[in-house]
Amino acid sequence: MRALILAALLAAAPLAQADVSLVAAMKEKVLLSVNGAAPRTFAVGATLPDGSKLVAVTSNSATFEDKGQRYTVRLGEFAASGAGAGGIGANALVLAPDANGHYSVQGEINGNPVRMLLDTGASLVAIPAPLARQFGLDYRTKGRRAFTQTAAGLSEVWIVKLDRIKVGDFEFANVDASVSEAGLPVILLGNSVLKRLDMKTESGMLTLTKRF
Repeated sequence: MRALILAALLAAAPLAQADVSLVAAMKEKVLLSVNGAAPRTFAVGATLPDGSKLVAVTSNSATFEDKGQRYTVRLGEFAASGAGAGGIGANALVLAPDANGHYSVQGEINGNPVRMLLDTGASLVAIPAPLARQFGLDYRTKGRRAFTQTAAGLSEVWIVKLDRIKVGDFEFANVDASVSEAGLPVILLGNSVLKRLDMKTESGMLTLTKRF
């Protein structure tokens, strides 16, 4: 009888949630590292060790379903399955460094999907002028002209206010940003956002936690 009860309890026990890291995405397949193990290939429809299922793949993300909820993991990020529909959890975002040791994150600027490079040395979110125009930012008319010191000397920028910026699932309103016509061709996520987050690095992984 005791053996039957133990077997029933084991059968009823939920599977442990897995830490899922997206290493590479291919057509209908992804390369995943689960709980820090060596990467394995999973096809759409496959079930992970924790019981969640791979339901969709894009060029830079994978979507899973766990107990009726869906979560998405992007390249360079990982999530604990069951963290919720946001995929990375409501309070923490974990990033893996690229080959150069830099951290970048997927997000939105005024509703426009973007990839941003974290830069603690940047005072503001820095946006290249071509992207600012693409986002509909009338920076020359509505922005404030200023100058910033760069390795090449003083550089002209325009200070603007972003209505909304998302970093993973974190959302911020009324964020100061700079637009440069001679800057790097990437968006830098500077301290006008990072100061609202706590950052912790452990084993090379960067964890961002929103301050409340």
